[in-house]
Order: sequence, then C-alpha cells, then structure tokens
Amino acid sequence: MMKPELLAPAGDMEKLETALDYGADAVYVGGDQFGLRAMAGNFSLESLGRAQELVRERGKKIYLTLNAYLRPTEMPALHRYLEELRPLDLDAYILSDPGVLAVVRELDPGRELHLSTQANTTTAEAARFWQQAGVERVNLARELTLAEIQQIRSETTVGLEVFVHGAMCVAYSGRCLLSTALTGRSANAGACAQPCRWNYALMEETRPGQYFPIEEDDRGSYVFNSRDLCLLEYLPALVGAGVNSLKIEGRMKTLYYVAAVTRVYRAALDAYVADPAGYVMDPAWLEELDKVSHRPYDRGFLFGTEDALVHAADSRYQRTHDFVGIVRRVDDNSRLLVECRNRFFPGEELELIGPAMRQAHFVAGKLAAEGGGELDVAQPNALVLLQGPAEARKGDLLRRQKVSG
Repeated sequence: MMKPELLAPAGDMEKLETALDYGADAVYVGGDQFGLRAMAGNFSLESLGRAQELVRERGKKIYLTLNAYLRPTEMPALHRYLEELRPLDLDAYILSDPGVLAVVRELDPGRELHLSTQANTTTAEAARFWQQAGVERVNLARELTLAEIQQIRSETTVGLEVFVHGAMCVAYSGRCLLSTALTGRSANAGACAQPCRWNYALMEETRPGQYFPIEEDDRGSYVFNSRDLCLLEYLPALVGAGVNSLKIEGRMKTLYYVAAVTRVYRAALDAYVADPAGYVMDPAWLEELDKVSHRPYDRGFLFGTEDALVHAADSRYQRTHDFVGIVRRVDDNSRLLVECRNRFFPGEELELIGPAMRQAHFVAGKLAAEGGGELDVAQPNALVLLQGPAEARKGDLLRRQKVSG
C-alpha cells in the first residue's frame, strides 16, 4: 500500500517546528511575496534558509506557496524574487497562475512544481494538461467527490493531493471577490478580510435602519459562512483512491491547532497503513479535533452535492479547551518551565499533550517565576515553573477545559 504524505501548514518558524514535531511529513509555507496568506507570519529569505535546513535535518520536505494571481506590474518583482529564491533547497513551489509557472520554468527549470487548489482542477484532462506543462503534483478542487477523485487517479500518473481538514471557502475553489468588494483587500492576492465569517441581516429599503435576521432553515442562516472540513473518518477511502498527499489547511491558525490536528491525522494514517484489515477509527481522535477551535465539521462534497453540508448554522467558532502554554524545559523530577499563552491558576486541572498522542492530566500546584518567587496566577507571555507529570517533554503543550459561560 502506498502511504500518503501528511502535509501540514506552517505560518511561521515556530509552527513549522511544531508541525514537524507532531508528525508532518512535509510543511507548506509562505514567503513575503506572492502567497495567499499575507497576514500569516510568513518567511523572509533568511528564515526560509533556516527553515529548509531544519526540514532537511528531520528528513522532511518544505513547499513554498507562490499561488497568487499576478498583474502585469508585478511580473518584474516575481522575476527578482525567483532569482533570490533559486539558491534555496526548497522541495517545490505551489502555484496556480500559468504565467507564474512559465516564469519559474524559464528561470528555475529544475524546481518541482505543485498546483494549488486555486487552479480548481476537476478532471483528468486538466490534470494531464498541467502535468505536460511541468507540474508534478495537483491539489484537486475541494468540490470533487470521492468517485471523481478515484476516476482522475485511474486516468492520470501525476501526483494527487487533497485537503482533508480545515476551513472551507464560500467561493468556488477559493476564488472569491467578496473581500475585494467590501474592503478593497483581495483574497486572490493573499489579503482576504474573511467577510464571509461576518454576521449579516436583511434591511428592507422602505424601512432604513431596521434590521431583520435571516430566517434559519435546515441549511443554516449564515449564507456566506462555511463549515470546516474534516475527513478523518474517510482516510481509508482516500488512501484507497490513490491520493499521494493529505493536506491540512491552516497557515493562519494557531500553533496549538497545528499540533493537535497534525498528531491526530498522523495517528490515524499510521494505524491504517500498518493494519488496513484490522483498522478501526478511534473515537478519541474525533474528540481531540473538537478540542481545537473550529466551525461545525462536515465532509464537504466528498459524497456529492445532495448531502453536502457546507453552510454552517452560525458563524461562531466552537472549542471545548483553551491552550494555555508550551513546555520550554523539563528539569529533574518533571519540574516544567512553561511559556504561558493564556492565564491559569494554581489548583486548575490541566492536560498535557505531545506527539504520538501522548497526553496526561494533572493539577497545577504552586506556580513560581523563573527567577524565583511564588505566583498567584500564570499570565500570558510569562515564563512559569510548575510541577508536571512524568510524561512531559520539551515542546509539549498544556490546555484546560474551557469554562462554560
């Protein structure tokens, strides 16, 4: 059985290290130009160099997004940027604009090319066209069904990649003009303001200032707002369909999201490939995904449009747990130095999570500042010492159950 690559997002260097620690085979990152996540931390040329060295040390891969659609005035800057990138040992560029592809083939003909979902590839004919143009992997449109993915695989030899988890977009294959229309920030240039996540109401023209909620039906009331994709239950089907890479969305998401989601898909993928006949999905994996901030999960269009639930009933994010800190050091007797990300108190029950689904519950005892002195509360951005469980390792994360209300 072919084991697909698990591809995780890395919005900055810290998230890149986290993705590798928690099981990613490869990461995708953005540079400071021509990606579609302008508000992510992104990577300068210098930090891209450090990132590719780190990835090489781990035996993993790194892909750079260059998937914006360019205008004529931007082409000279693209030429300069590609010349600056050429010395770096990056495994592939992810692109969507045929013009960008042509320039890369001219200036850097040995570079591996992957096609972005922005190119909305929906047929074997289109996949073969891109392959003939030099693309070695195609990220298929999220609108495709499992049967269509299987058909494309049977009729092509190009590498196939699909999204398995994360935010979906109201627009077809993510090609949206809503942000441009309402804010002047173009989603197709990486500056989306995500107005599809905003709350909307109706106003009748003869009643100015009177706002009426949109009535909810079985397909929801937030007509622009999409559910989040979660295909964990269908990994065996995707592996069986011959997909080469399983991609997690989320370069704008938190370090905690990257760690928690990546480790779940790593565990599920490894368990299935190790024993396909005896594989059973662990319900605890789905519970883990609920502990990450998300909109209602669904399977998108994987089984067709008749039962596709892509619109969410409301736009509020759901999560059962809060991320509170990162273990930066483990001293003798499991004394932890924790970099705090959210406030917590002595006596609160915390949960530690690490790679390979390692986790442990414990109660926070006395808190102390790194330089000494007892603390009444652990504040965000502080370095705090506390007694942890024996399972703790450097790089583990701490969370607590979210207090309702």
